[in-house]
Amino acid sequence: MKTLYIVRHAKSSWEYEGIEDIDRPLKKRGIKDAHLMSKVLSKLVSRPDVFMSSSANRALHTAVIFCENFEYPLSNLKIRRQLYSFSDGYLVKTVKALDDGFSSAIIFSHDHGINTFVNKFGSKPLAHVPTCGVVGIQFEEKHWKNIKKGKTILTEFPKNHK
Repeated sequence: MKTLYIVRHAKSSWEYEGIEDIDRPLKKRGIKDAHLMSKVLSKLVSRPDVFMSSSANRALHTAVIFCENFEYPLSNLKIRRQLYSFSDGYLVKTVKALDDGFSSAIIFSHDHGINTFVNKFGSKPLAHVPTCGVVGIQFEEKHWKNIKKGKTILTEFPKNHK
């Protein structure tokens, strides 16, 4: 059995001109939400075996906060540029390529790819995963490369904890 937690990066800022999209930072609200949701999640689930993030500043900052609150070593955080994608293609490839030694994983990524992924692979239809929203999906398969339709076991959004 494999368990995947997908986190949409926390709220980012659009206030900086001339900055590339990949470099956009988190807003103060995003930082607060990342601390809130990582603390909530750390009380609900065991620490995932592997933490993996998009290389985008906003996703990476969200992942670092989760690492801190889960006491996961930053040196073990895996950063994947291919997760900086707004389709689910690279997310699916990344999940299916996970090492089978990991029973659970948490991935920090972006809007459209996450929405498509959780609706394709989860059992609970979701219209929209908000910033810093977390969705957990459990798969019966023994190998990540074989995952198909799983069971949505968790949906936690910041607005439900404020």
